[in-house]
Amino acid sequence: MRKIFLFSAILFFAGILSAQKVDYKDNTIMVDGNAVATVYKIKGPMGLMNIFKILSMSGDTLITAVYNDKAVENQENTMSYYYNLTFMTTNQKGIFGVSKLGTEKSLAKLIGKSGIFVNGKLDADKVKAFITKEGKMPDDRIDYTLVGRNRSWIIELQTDKTIKQSKTIGSFADVTVDGSGVDTYEFRLPSGVVIARASFTDGNNAQKCDMTTMKDNSTRSVPIVLKDHIEKSWSAIDRNSEALKRIVKWLVDNDYL
Repeated sequence: MRKIFLFSAILFFAGILSAQKVDYKDNTIMVDGNAVATVYKIKGPMGLMNIFKILSMSGDTLITAVYNDKAVENQENTMSYYYNLTFMTTNQKGIFGVSKLGTEKSLAKLIGKSGIFVNGKLDADKVKAFITKEGKMPDDRIDYTLVGRNRSWIIELQTDKTIKQSKTIGSFADVTVDGSGVDTYEFRLPSGVVIARASFTDGNNAQKCDMTTMKDNSTRSVPIVLKDHIEKSWSAIDRNSEALKRIVKWLVDNDYL
């Protein structure tokens, strides 16, 4: 038992002694008192996030760090940004969390503690291990940006399932499950992003629909009131074209489409 304790103590103190001391001062990353790299900041235009370059002590670009504007923010750590790091000399990439408070210093410390430098250069195997250990895999932020158009124009559903208002602003697709007794449609932006799903009964005479909108993850009953009863619809657009027009109008009026 005593031998096990002594062995554990030796390992503990060896870990302390082998731990690297990382400092950042005057744009220079210091590891155990030795300068290993410098940080060059490129100020982002018009309030955009800064870009950083990690340079070797001889001035060669080793790493570029660019803010990842497509990643969903980590709700468990809202004080961090995601940055895309490209390791130029080893042709490797990774996504890493960097503090919002003192982003430059946080990045410098991350790189300094990484252990990826060998004789002033990046080591491909060590970079791979660093990406595996510290890299993140955030979900992509979905772009729900609407198409700019002249909103004074009428909204038209086309036979090719596109939706136009001076220009193509989206599309619709019938995703009804056979035998369900409920008609269901999906609505998309031109990019293919699904922005809403609507289900209803009574076809073109539907007075309401169950609407799910994706950007706010919300489901509610939406009125699509029809004044005059429709006996039959011979539209080449869709069997439920009249109901779809009312649904699309609601989506447009509420800035979902």
